[in-house]
Amino acid sequence: MRWQPYNRGGRLAVAVMAVSSLCGAVAYAEIDGITGSTFNLTAKTGYISGADGLSLHVWGYANGGGSIQYPGPTLILEEGVPVTINLTNEMPEAVSIVFPGQESVTASGGDAGVLTREAPPDGMTVVTYTFTPTRPGTYHYHSGTHADVQIEMGLVGAIIVRPTGYDALDPSTWRAYEHADSAYDHEYLFLFTEMDYEIHWKLEYGLTSQVDTTTFHPVYWFINGRNAPDTMLPAGTPWLPTQPYNCLPRMHPGERMLLRIIGAGRDMHPFHPHGNNLTVIAKDGRLLESAPGLGADLAYSDFTLASVPGQTVDAIFEWTGEKLGWDIYGHAPGDPLEPNEYAPDHGKPFPVVLPGQLEITFGSAYSGSPFLGALGDIPPGEGGLNANAGYFYMWHSHNEVEMVNNDIFPGGLMTMLIIEPHGVPIP
Repeated sequence: MRWQPYNRGGRLAVAVMAVSSLCGAVAYAEIDGITGSTFNLTAKTGYISGADGLSLHVWGYANGGGSIQYPGPTLILEEGVPVTINLTNEMPEAVSIVFPGQESVTASGGDAGVLTREAPPDGMTVVTYTFTPTRPGTYHYHSGTHADVQIEMGLVGAIIVRPTGYDALDPSTWRAYEHADSAYDHEYLFLFTEMDYEIHWKLEYGLTSQVDTTTFHPVYWFINGRNAPDTMLPAGTPWLPTQPYNCLPRMHPGERMLLRIIGAGRDMHPFHPHGNNLTVIAKDGRLLESAPGLGADLAYSDFTLASVPGQTVDAIFEWTGEKLGWDIYGHAPGDPLEPNEYAPDHGKPFPVVLPGQLEITFGSAYSGSPFLGALGDIPPGEGGLNANAGYFYMWHSHNEVEMVNNDIFPGGLMTMLIIEPHGVPIP
C-alpha cells in the first residue's frame, strides 16, 4: 500500500523530500542522543514551534549551557557503568529529576523535596544524582517536582541503557536486551507527549495562579517533541533548534526494526502501525520472559499498541510484503528472488490494471509504479518526492483527534514508515 499525499508543497513536501537527501549516508542503527557517564543538565524556559507555525512556550532540560530541548536530551548509558547527572536550574520554581526503573539512585545538594533533592531557581546550585544502570532497556526521566505542571511543560526525556558488549559498529551486537529475541537492524525512538496550550500561555505570561491542571485539554500531540509533518524532517533541522529529534522509521524488507516507545505525558495513546503488527517484547525495561534466560517467550502481537502514561514498551516490526497476493518487485516467475522476498508471491502479477496517467491523481510520494524500487513515468510537476521508489505507510495514533495540530489536519501524533528497496542506504 502506498500513501499518496495531496499536499503539493509546504512542510509535508519538505519532510518527504528530506528522505532523498539522506541517501548515501553511513548506515548506523543508533538513536540520536548524548553518551558518556557524566551529564550536565540545565532546566530552562524557552520556545518550540508547532507544525502549524505557532510558537509554544515550554520548560525543558538543556545539555549543559546549550539550548533548551523538547523533550530533554536522550541519555544513552551503558549497563554496569556508573552515571552522574548534575542539574542546575534557571526556571522560576524548584526542579528535580527522577529516574523510573533505575535502582539505588542517590541525590545530593540542593533542597529536600517530596521525591528527591531539588535544585532551587537560582541558576547556581547543583544537584547531583548518581546510579548504576544494572539492566539494559528503554526508560525515561522527568521532574519529580510539581509534576502535574512540569511534566506537561516539557521536563521529560528518554534513557536508553545499552547491554554489555554493545558496539555501534558491529551489527551482530545490536540488541535491546541480553537475548537474541531483542536483536534488530534499525532502532527508533517514539516518545509521546501532548500539550494543553492554555497551560503554556498562562505560564508564559506569569499567570501561575490561573493554571488548573484538572481541566486538562490537549490540542497538540508530539512524537519526540515534534508534530507531524515535522516528525519527518531530518534530525537537527536548523529551523527547529529546540526540537532536534525526528521520527522517520525506514527499513528494507525482511529487516527487524526496534521501536522504543515511551508514554511521557499524562494521556494514553493508541499507536497504530500500518503494514504489519508489532511484536511487543518488553515493557518498562524488562524482557517479557517467563524465566530468566528464556527470551521473550511471553511476547505478543498487536495491531494497536496502548502506550500508557509512564510506561515504556519495546516492540519489533518486520515487513516482507508477505501475503499481499502479488510480487512487490514485479518479477516474472523465472526471475531470481530478492533478499528476504516472500517466495510464495514470487512472479505473481499485480492484481489490477492501473488507470492511465490522465485518469490518476498523483500523490507527491508516488514513484510512477506500484512496484518496490521501480520508477515509472509521471506527468511534469507531479510526484518526485519518492526518489527511492519506496512504500509509505502511515503510523499514527488511533485517537483521530490526536492527528491534528490545534484542530488542523494532518498533524499531531503521526509519521510515516518507508520501506526502501535493498541497496538504498538507511542512516
